Amino acid sequence: MGSLREAWQKLPDAASEALVRSLWINPGLFAELGFEATEIIPEFSTARGPVDYALRKNSNPQDVFVTTKNSPSIFIEIKGRHIDLSAGSRSYRSTVKQLKGYLLTKEARTAEWGLISNSLHIQLFRKHGKVIYPATSCMEVNADNTEKIAEELRQKLQVPQRALKVAIYNNKGGIGKTTTVINLAAILTLAGKKVLVVDFDPNQQDLTHGLGMSLEPDTFYQCLDSKDKNLEAAIRQHRLSLKDGRVLEFGVIPVDEKLAYAPNDPELQTVLQPSSLAEGLATLQSQYDYILVDAPPNWLNFSQNAVYASDVVLIPTKHNNIFSLKNAAIAIKDYILQIQETRGDGGPIALPIFFNGEKITPAQKQAAQKALLDLCKQHKKQIDLLPYFFPHYTQANKNLEVFEVPAYANIANAAFATIPAVYRDKTARDYYKNLAKEYFLQ
Repeated sequence: MGSLREAWQKLPDAASEALVRSLWINPGLFAELGFEATEIIPEFSTARGPVDYALRKNSNPQDVFVTTKNSPSIFIEIKGRHIDLSAGSRSYRSTVKQLKGYLLTKEARTAEWGLISNSLHIQLFRKHGKVIYPATSCMEVNADNTEKIAEELRQKLQVPQRALKVAIYNNKGGIGKTTTVINLAAILTLAGKKVLVVDFDPNQQDLTHGLGMSLEPDTFYQCLDSKDKNLEAAIRQHRLSLKDGRVLEFGVIPVDEKLAYAPNDPELQTVLQPSSLAEGLATLQSQYDYILVDAPPNWLNFSQNAVYASDVVLIPTKHNNIFSLKNAAIAIKDYILQIQETRGDGGPIALPIFFNGEKITPAQKQAAQKALLDLCKQHKKQIDLLPYFFPHYTQANKNLEVFEVPAYANIANAAFATIPAVYRDKTARDYYKNLAKEYFLQ
């Protein structure tokens, strides 16, 4: 068999999907990624129709993928060269949406990856529960880099990261970010997930105090300042012992005094580079299912670090606070894109906004929907905000629903007890279970 470069060079300029598949993808690219013929199924059936390919390594002679068709790990959607898959194009967005649809079917429950390509562009996506986000940028392919790209993809597939890193952020304060972090961590723990939360809002320190922890002198700071940035020494545990003998536990990295009381210290500015937190969390990502970062309501060093370190950004808003809605739009269209450009790997991405903890009447809901539609129109030349504001909206079904966490006094009052509300109250537990299912748990 010739090289992958030679296979790519044989493709005509207007190669059809069939030619891309037969001349470059299978067996060429798949062989470079380390897959054999018995580990590849074309036209794999899903509830949304057949995806072009499903792949999975054979674990033993009794579990050959082409025979059992069980537990696919990668879904792949291929297009012809006439389909423009350059990042941001209409057909790119459509193809990504198509791939995500396949990855969210019951047949893809075990899948961890998705890939799209037309041989001129290629992009790998990671799937974590319901979250699907870029594992690479949308890369341009040519004769000189096709084998290098295949090697990059192979390395990604061989060393997957376990944790989904989530920054909870809005440039507007007072919208319940810390409450969201605490109760989301608790509900994911109840679901059997291993969770770490990080207080990266040293000015407020609400997460640290809300979990009944005190500020240490400089543990977190010293970890960030260390050569390997290993955050292990900064982790504490929030534990709750139940009457039946079970212990509910998740990890916490509380803020420390040096971070809290020297935000403008020149030494801190030197230590806290844009990637500092990301490097620190990389040392922990194999130990947790979810890492949740409480980010401050500004766009300064700590919030930039939090977003830079994340795979996805969860954005709480208030339906009755226009500034929280406008700041959500700013975060999506400006700040997150800024970090994407700096990182160069396609991440992080914003998850759809949600309304957090306020009673909402039908009239108020309509007013909020109108405000969000106005923001979409205002910024449509720069970015399509509809998927971030109204994730269920289509041209055929103009669904303007925004997910809501309803107001409930016991959620706020639980902060005084330093115990997450979901551990104390069934209604709060149901609210955050719905939040976890909406955004994270498949």
